[in-house]
Amino acid sequence: MTTHTPSLAVILPCHNEALSIAGVVADFRRVLPTARIYVLDNNSSDGTAAIAAQAGATVIPERQQGKGNAVRRAFSDIDADLYIIADGDGTYDTNRAGTMVAKLLNEHLDMVVGVRRETQAGAYRAGHRWGNRLFNTIVRRLFGDKFTDIFSGYRVFSRRFVKSFPALSTGFEIETEMSVHAIHLRLPTAEIETDYFERGEGSVSKLKTYRDGFRILLTVVKLLKAVRPLALFSALALLLFVVAVALGMPILWHFIETHTVPRVPTTVGVVGLVMLSAISLITGIILDSIMLAETAYKRLFYLALPATNHVAPSRSPDA
Repeated sequence: MTTHTPSLAVILPCHNEALSIAGVVADFRRVLPTARIYVLDNNSSDGTAAIAAQAGATVIPERQQGKGNAVRRAFSDIDADLYIIADGDGTYDTNRAGTMVAKLLNEHLDMVVGVRRETQAGAYRAGHRWGNRLFNTIVRRLFGDKFTDIFSGYRVFSRRFVKSFPALSTGFEIETEMSVHAIHLRLPTAEIETDYFERGEGSVSKLKTYRDGFRILLTVVKLLKAVRPLALFSALALLLFVVAVALGMPILWHFIETHTVPRVPTTVGVVGLVMLSAISLITGIILDSIMLAETAYKRLFYLALPATNHVAPSRSPDA
């Protein structure tokens, strides 16, 4: 089969990254000279869009605030064989882009994740480091031990992945959705370590530790309901049943000894908890059947897209 050099799209979602965006665009152009670079300007007020355009990037405005909205717009509107996504703040090692692309092509993968390796003490804020470890552990326990850095914003995708990915998230939880999507459909993926740098002087992270942490946790629960509903609702059913037993055992022993039912309101509550437990279990079974049908549909849609079958593009060697 005849092969050709794949077209590359570098996607840089940005909100107020005027201090670093020109350097990031230049670095990607140096490492991947054949790539077309897109900056998704997410309502920047510091001239990011103008600086990016002057640096040679194609600027696409996205008015709906949030990284997930910017990524969804990019995945919808940009057409390429391979997609590279990174942040515009200069924290990722652009020299690894060529290696990540080559790995995806040579191993016929759908996603390669750049696992961040902290090289400077200030690369992570303390709260971010702790939250990253916590959520990585939660996702591995709930969905599978496939990724070690689910929040990495440095990734390479096949066209198959991009055009079959629903991208429902609106904010920083988009990376979690990408990871769970790949795990759920059992897509071929890999990880590569990459240096993670401290932001430049004057640059401020847009990630809010508690607000975005709560949104990510909510996304994990939603994804659990979507891809593992039986596990979620079975756990809820078990919890309700255990509470019902704990409240009901004293009433049962009293009834056995006296043949009378004390604390009628508590008894009614126990019966209600048992009914809710049964309803929860039945709900999980029904949603699990629906999920299997939806998974088959997603898989068929994914398979309807042609697999990437190209040769790796020319690139500069890693630094």
